[in-house]
Amino acid sequence: MGFFAEHARQLVAALGRLAQHPGSTLLTIGVIGIALSLPAGLRVVVNNGRVLAGSWEHAQDFTVYLNMEVSMDAAGILAQQIRGLDDVADVTFISRDDALEDFKRYSGFGDVMRALDSNPLPHALVVRPRTDLEPNAIAELAKVLERREETDLVQLDTAWVDRFRAMLDISRRAVDLATALLALAVIVVIGNTIRLEINNRRREIEVTKLVGGSNAFIRRPFLYLGLWYGFGGGLLAWILINIGLQALSGPVAQLTGLYTSTFRLAGLPWLESIALLGGGGLLGWLGAGLATSRHLAAIEPQ
Repeated sequence: MGFFAEHARQLVAALGRLAQHPGSTLLTIGVIGIALSLPAGLRVVVNNGRVLAGSWEHAQDFTVYLNMEVSMDAAGILAQQIRGLDDVADVTFISRDDALEDFKRYSGFGDVMRALDSNPLPHALVVRPRTDLEPNAIAELAKVLERREETDLVQLDTAWVDRFRAMLDISRRAVDLATALLALAVIVVIGNTIRLEINNRRREIEVTKLVGGSNAFIRRPFLYLGLWYGFGGGLLAWILINIGLQALSGPVAQLTGLYTSTFRLAGLPWLESIALLGGGGLLGWLGAGLATSRHLAAIEPQ
């Protein structure tokens, strides 16, 4: 209990020491918070992109346009046959009449279509592949259906979805690299701050060593200083990210509403929020540990 009580006392004392110098403390925490908010904010962007890409799973659907000679009964039988394929999740049959009504309603050429003597549109099948299919397998399925005698044209356009997902993969790796580099920067900033703190308390450290204080005992308050710096930077980064999301949520909702989408920006999940706060504290502890290991050994009482 004495061991834990001593650590608790040092933890509170480190926080009190930071409160004695609010200007420099806030400046250091601000630098750390901005450095941590950059990779965390980019990760939020990538996470939202992945959610948006997941909502486009129906973009892998493709349309099979049938020959004009194919009757409605024959088209229905073909839809049942395609629905029974292993790689197909569902098939939606769109009759010529339904297609014509939709075209009149949404194309703006309703008056022109009414002037025609006959319906120029064919029956169509909207094929939804299984969501676990690779792009090559979907393209092969489209080719198989295109070779059927009832088929006139297969329209498949999923290349843009694949490109978007590939860009997300590249972005995720870039974020990981940026996280590693900025974590190193945070360690350097905190290490330099702790070095200055050690120099300011040099006489105190010499006296402590004279009365038998070990390096581990002297190092402890500096480690907790680094912990508070890192935790404060992580908390500031979390606040900045949420402020940014609040500022962008309105325009993003307005934009997605124009596309009849219900997509909304999502912030950091609670696990990643804890990781941000805990990671900031850990980086602070590590930076302080590296600084004290190097500089305390060079201080010996004369």
